[in-house]
Amino acid sequence: MIRFDGQVAIITGSGRGLGAAYARLLAERGASVVIHDAGVAVDGTGFDPSVADTVVQAITKAGGTAIPCYENIALQAGCRQLIDTTLNQFGRIDILIHNAGLLRFVPIEETDPQLFDRMINVSVAAPFWLSQAAFPVMKQQHYGRIVFTTSGRAMYLEAALPGLTSYAIGKMAQLGLMNALAAEGEAYGIRVNAISPVAATRMLQRQVAAHELRAEQVAPAVAFLASSDCDFSGVVLRASNGNFSVARWSFSPGVSFETEVIIPEAIAEQWNRIIGDK
Repeated sequence: MIRFDGQVAIITGSGRGLGAAYARLLAERGASVVIHDAGVAVDGTGFDPSVADTVVQAITKAGGTAIPCYENIALQAGCRQLIDTTLNQFGRIDILIHNAGLLRFVPIEETDPQLFDRMINVSVAAPFWLSQAAFPVMKQQHYGRIVFTTSGRAMYLEAALPGLTSYAIGKMAQLGLMNALAAEGEAYGIRVNAISPVAATRMLQRQVAAHELRAEQVAPAVAFLASSDCDFSGVVLRASNGNFSVARWSFSPGVSFETEVIIPEAIAEQWNRIIGDK
C-alpha cells in the first residue's frame, strides 16, 4: 500500500478543487500537508484565508496533519516563505506539488502586461522559485518528488482554445522545467513528473454531470507520482474521469537530403515523407 508516513508535502492551490483532493488523499495516507492557498479568484485577484483554513480543519478533524499557508507565490519572496514555513514546522520537504494556476480567456491582442505578468508569475516563475528553494533540501535528503501541472489546452492543437495564450505558455513551460529538474535531480533520488488533469473545478468551462470529472478521480494519479513507488521522471500523466494515459513525444523517421544545397521547395516536395506519411 502506498503510504506517506513521516513525509511532508507542499501543495499549492490546495484550498479548493483538485489541490484539496490531492491534500486530503495524501493526508489520509499519512503525509503532513501544507495547504497553500491565498483564496484568490480564478484571475488571481482577491484574498481569502478561510479557503485554506477550511481544508486544514477538515484534515485535522479526520485525524490528519495539516497547516495553512497564504503566501503570494507570484512573488519570489512568497515562494521562499512557503518553503521556510514548511521547514520551520516540519523540518523537511519530501513532496512539492504545484497545482496553483490562473485562468482568463483574453485574445492575445487584448492581453495587457499586468494580466500577462500575473499569469506567468503563478505558472512559470512560482514553480521555478519553489523548486529552487526546495531542491537543496531534497538533495540533502537524497529523496524528493515534484509534480507540476500541464494541460491538453497547451499540449496539442486539437484541444487548444482561442484566448488562452498566456495560460498555455504557463502550462507548457512547466514541462521544460520538469525535464531540466529531472536531469538535475536524478543522482539525488529526486523524481520530477507532471499531471494533466481534467476535472469539474472552477476552471472548467463546460457543464458536466455530478458523477463525472470529479477531482477525486485525478487525486490517485498525483498520489502515485508523489510516492516512492514512482521511480521515474519526465512523464506527463493524463487523468480524466477515471481514465489514465501518458503523453509522449516522438520524432518521425524524417528524410536525409543528400545534396549539399537544400532549398525550401525540396522540403515542401518531401513533406509527407518528413512527417512519416507514405
